[in-house]
Amino acid sequence: MAYPTQVIRNVRPMGGTAVDVLVSNGKIDSIAPAGSASGELPTLAEGNGQLLLPALVEGHVHLDKTLWNAPWRPNSAGPTRWDRITNEHAVLRDEVHMPIAERAGPLIEHCIARGSLYIRSHVDAQTLLGRRHIEDMLAMRQRYAHLVDLQFVSFPQGGMLIAPGTTALMEQALEMGVDIVGGIDPAAMDRDPIRALETIFGMAQRFDRPIDIHLHDLADLGRWEIERICDFTQEYGMQGRVVISHAYCLGAFPAADLHPLADRLSGLGITILTCVPMHFTVPPVAMLRSRGVNVAAGSDGIRDAWGPTGNGDMLERAMFLALRYGWSKDEQLADALDVVTHGGAKALGLFDYGLVPGCAANLVLVPAENVAEAVIDRSPRRTVISRGRIVARDGVFLGT
Repeated sequence: MAYPTQVIRNVRPMGGTAVDVLVSNGKIDSIAPAGSASGELPTLAEGNGQLLLPALVEGHVHLDKTLWNAPWRPNSAGPTRWDRITNEHAVLRDEVHMPIAERAGPLIEHCIARGSLYIRSHVDAQTLLGRRHIEDMLAMRQRYAHLVDLQFVSFPQGGMLIAPGTTALMEQALEMGVDIVGGIDPAAMDRDPIRALETIFGMAQRFDRPIDIHLHDLADLGRWEIERICDFTQEYGMQGRVVISHAYCLGAFPAADLHPLADRLSGLGITILTCVPMHFTVPPVAMLRSRGVNVAAGSDGIRDAWGPTGNGDMLERAMFLALRYGWSKDEQLADALDVVTHGGAKALGLFDYGLVPGCAANLVLVPAENVAEAVIDRSPRRTVISRGRIVARDGVFLGT
């Protein structure tokens, strides 16, 4: 459908000089000094000097697990990762009878209302849940395709090699339209890290898909696995197409000790994605970025059987990043915002992302003087524009 040229009037991209942004057919057509766009052109939004940001990027979330929109449920998970996995199985199989559409759908709308128009979600490929689980999530993507870009990862939450039938189900998910090959802790979970990585990278090569691996393993073991992921990325020609999510292990070493590994990650185009947990070691984001490593961020679980926290607001996640690392200078807060915008866009392989002509008109208007204030204030009074159409105002999803 073709849309006429409209104008977003008097906005300040990233806090800079005020401009008018002309939008046509879902793209940024051109940018002109504020007040210079023809008054005969219809106004899409009157910015009144607000900050203009590119849409936020939710780089790592588990939409299929959420209990959003369901009655409050106290967390019953045990202390270990396997406790949480088995507890989640019991909750989703035996206790929660609300369909995915009634849980994940409202959460997607909530994320849109907060300004996230690009979302990567890990979708469980487990024989316990079966093919129907994947089909339900693909139906959700189709339902919201006109509003938000949803990427799905085929994710072996309960292990891959240790769970017979999982590899075949992951491949079925890719055949059905899931976008990315997932993995989890090749050493601690699958207990055969080299064969697990051979399986993951071989699958990605056969299906020509990117890779996103959950890596929770700590200290020397996790570091060794990152080095092996680098080896496989180089061997399989997967440069620029691999994300390592969490990478808690990198927080166990002095930053200077990691310079050679950081340089290798940078050279191979491997993204490190953090959900900024408060209870684990975290990757040294500032050092990684200084060595050219792309860093992105995500919410991880939002109100699910793993825990009741999370609200899908990536401006809040940027603030968590600043708090976790003690960032308080304006330039550091701008770095935090960059992680949840351009860092996420690079991790997701987006090619028409940004605030220049030709980019998708996926935008957020925020009442803030600059990007630092936007991160700290996290105002809910945001106007969200998806492909040239207003889809949320003041934290309320409008749809279209």
